[in-house]
Amino acid sequence: MPRARLVLDAAFALAPVPRRLFGSFVEHMGRCVYTGIHEPGHPTADDAGFRGDVLELTRRLAPTVVRYPGGNFVSGYRWEDGIGPVADRPSRLDLAWRSREPNEVGLHEFDSWAREVDTEVMMAVNLGTRGLQEACDLLEYANHPGGTYWSDRRIANGSTDPFGYRLWCLGNEMDGPWQIGHKTAYEYGRLAAETGRAMRLVDPDIELVACGSSHAQMPTFGAWESEVLTQCYDTVDYVSLHVYYSEHDGDTDSYLASAVDMDGFIEAVIATADAVRARGRHTKTIDLSFDEWNVTRPSERGGDDLARQAPWALHPRLGESEYGIVDAVVVGTMLNSLLRHGDRVTVGCQAQLVNVLGLIRSEELGDAWLQTIAYPFEQMRRLARGSILQVVASSDHQDTARFGDVPVVDATATYDAETGTAAVFVANRSRTEAARLEVDCRGLPVGRLTAATVLAVPDGTPVDLTNRDRHDAIVPKPFHGAQLDQQILRADLPPLSWTVFELARPAA
Repeated sequence: MPRARLVLDAAFALAPVPRRLFGSFVEHMGRCVYTGIHEPGHPTADDAGFRGDVLELTRRLAPTVVRYPGGNFVSGYRWEDGIGPVADRPSRLDLAWRSREPNEVGLHEFDSWAREVDTEVMMAVNLGTRGLQEACDLLEYANHPGGTYWSDRRIANGSTDPFGYRLWCLGNEMDGPWQIGHKTAYEYGRLAAETGRAMRLVDPDIELVACGSSHAQMPTFGAWESEVLTQCYDTVDYVSLHVYYSEHDGDTDSYLASAVDMDGFIEAVIATADAVRARGRHTKTIDLSFDEWNVTRPSERGGDDLARQAPWALHPRLGESEYGIVDAVVVGTMLNSLLRHGDRVTVGCQAQLVNVLGLIRSEELGDAWLQTIAYPFEQMRRLARGSILQVVASSDHQDTARFGDVPVVDATATYDAETGTAAVFVANRSRTEAARLEVDCRGLPVGRLTAATVLAVPDGTPVDLTNRDRHDAIVPKPFHGAQLDQQILRADLPPLSWTVFELARPAA
């Protein structure tokens, strides 16, 4: 049986838990918006056409920030198409996804939806086919109180109060050859610097995210971040990271170790940003916005191949992965990676919220449900409070083809001094063996194990089971195999599982 030991001490805290770390992403892609969050003909739809069942599931997940409207989509988007009377809005070709965009959901509709789910909006501007002036116009429309052309247009369109968006993305994946209007690092860095400076003249309180390289396997990776930040370091607050992991050639063990690669990715970007800081003698520190991340798995139901879809269709099925327990464990470890780097990764957006690699799946005129990957997300968003603890961990290892020896057990923990509660998030990567866990909590003022849950495949169930046909097939269940004695927590973790422990002060 593999073994792992963790030591937790309240005196060794990394940073406060950044609340924006638990965000998501809504892009005008596939069925994320149309028949995802918005479907006027659905039995649960409200007067604005938003699906009530998806709304309730989103409230349950409670993402703290939602990035919008893209993604690749934003690099060809004319934001003005989505304001004013819906009947007067143009239908456009979406070149990013070879679809037709009806613009039935635009800025006002999305803002209303975001307020309904009580989330912050992270707005992206088009630096592919457009530039500085259009970005400033959008910012004026969204944030200026009134008395100017664009702010008065917003008021005339029904929103007297400004939207007040603080967090803005300066384009999307601009080093990708697939990106509409993609640029060299120097071109993009200069454009980001000029656009960001102008936007700060409109609203000095905004926070700006510069595009990092599209992913760590890009030939531009590293050099891109260095050049872009050299051009715009003083203008921006964050640099972005994007990653998607998937299983290759049946190599499940490497897939389960993906977060080891994610750790290295984050640390490489931190090192690059800090090198630019030192070289430029800057005084501030650039944080990281991991504003696209998830796992991908081809749908068995087809329709995912962009090249094969009927061109210019409305909301075609794209990227509609169906997830099982393996994917949920990988997502749990990716959340652990984000949390253990929460001193520098202070924004995170799981991509995407609905249907397209979704935490939530929905069917047109049908039902909606949470996918397996939604549960680690919801648990960490809800329970990670206070400070991120520096977990001193030792674990037996297992060999993987892609990432070498990796720990069988992956864990993070938080402690909230105000409430006297702690949470421990643990993944067992072994597909066949339980893992014996010991957590030394003597450095924490806790004396009670108040709850423990485990996400795993029920006994006798195929490992590829999903929640499509029975929506509660794989959900967190009470875990009875743990005990806290003399402030030592002991448990045998089931194979291929995600387990969460909640601890509290001793009873009075």
